[in-house]
Amino acid sequence: MAEIIDMPKQSDTMTDGVLVKWLKQEGDKVAPGDLLGEIETDKATMELENFVAGVMLKHYVTAGTKVPVGAPICAIGKAGEAAPELPATAVVPPASKAPEPAPAAPPASTPPPSAETKPAAPEPAPAAPAGRIFASPLAKKLAAQKGLSLAGLKGSGPGGRIVRADVLSAAAKGPSAPAGTSAAPAAMGGGPIGADEKVSISNMRSAIARRLFESKTQIPHFYTEIEIDAGPLTDLREGLNAALGELPPEKGGIKFTVNDFILKASVEALRRVPGVNCSWMNDHIQRHGRVHLAFGVALEDGLVTPVIKHADSKTLRQLSTEAKELIGKARAKKLKPDEMTGSTFTVTNLGMYGVTGFYGIINPPNAAILSVGATLKKPVVDEYDRVVPGRRMMIGISGDHRVIDGAIAAQFLQALKALLETPALLLL
Repeated sequence: MAEIIDMPKQSDTMTDGVLVKWLKQEGDKVAPGDLLGEIETDKATMELENFVAGVMLKHYVTAGTKVPVGAPICAIGKAGEAAPELPATAVVPPASKAPEPAPAAPPASTPPPSAETKPAAPEPAPAAPAGRIFASPLAKKLAAQKGLSLAGLKGSGPGGRIVRADVLSAAAKGPSAPAGTSAAPAAMGGGPIGADEKVSISNMRSAIARRLFESKTQIPHFYTEIEIDAGPLTDLREGLNAALGELPPEKGGIKFTVNDFILKASVEALRRVPGVNCSWMNDHIQRHGRVHLAFGVALEDGLVTPVIKHADSKTLRQLSTEAKELIGKARAKKLKPDEMTGSTFTVTNLGMYGVTGFYGIINPPNAAILSVGATLKKPVVDEYDRVVPGRRMMIGISGDHRVIDGAIAAQFLQALKALLETPALLLL
């Protein structure tokens, strides 16, 4: 008997998902462990794993369709078996589909199912309005910087969306422009910066918007910051990377980032000031005995916060290695739900963009988020009242005033400053 596969629930907050693309076509043999397709949730793009042996009998939805959790998406059974017909109420209505253009047809080398076994194809996703270009914000920004027109570019993203890689590929081949226009970029100050258009909202961006709005309107934020002497940290990092950076991993080779030290220092500062490692639970404050450390990773559709579980039990090297693995998964959109939930404290760093200082929005249910700026060379006054060259970094904290007060936040920043200005302590 054929097995109907439903849209799985990948997180507690997930109510629907977009079937980005099918990895198994109708008529393909499938085995347990095979990947059937890719689903975009409110957190990331997840792979749909198969647990049934047989043949893909029917796709009930097309790529680019938004599907409620629990709704049928495909049927798997024996070769030649008829796919179950679903009641009208079980079929995803066209109105629930994501506003993305229909994906390209499968390659000509893939034979379609025969007329006897091929079911009627579901209604295709709605076509884009005439003149509309589907592209990610980063792709648009890159195209503008490189003087490229997006018109005529073929997108490789979900539903044919133009993404960063498409722009870089086009740039390598030379500038492009729509017919009848010049390929040269517009002169500074001359004319509009681009076309007026509506940009579709992904599940991830929608979830980010909803959660940040809830955080900023429901949590009473307060802010404080401190300046640290980043010279010792910079010197230690450069020395370690010079000694270890060229070695293979099996011989202990590793390259540390500034953020690796920030993550380790945050854990140890929380050990010294545990009142920050808490959550507001409406009827009580929950103090967490372990540190589950989240950190921000910027993607095209927004910021995700993978979590290093039990960070309090890990060395600087272990934190660095795990952070790199999670960053790789995040950029490949392969993070699992449990790798993005359960944090007790969050670090966000914009120093690599040259930002000197900022305050992040709290990541519920955390009581605080640490914001890290760039290291700047600037004149400073030393202990002998001499003006000397210095390397300084601004670190700020946004706190939930229901849980922590200014004094607790200040104590945490003092502990963090002491650790970062004596970074050898982080190696113990």
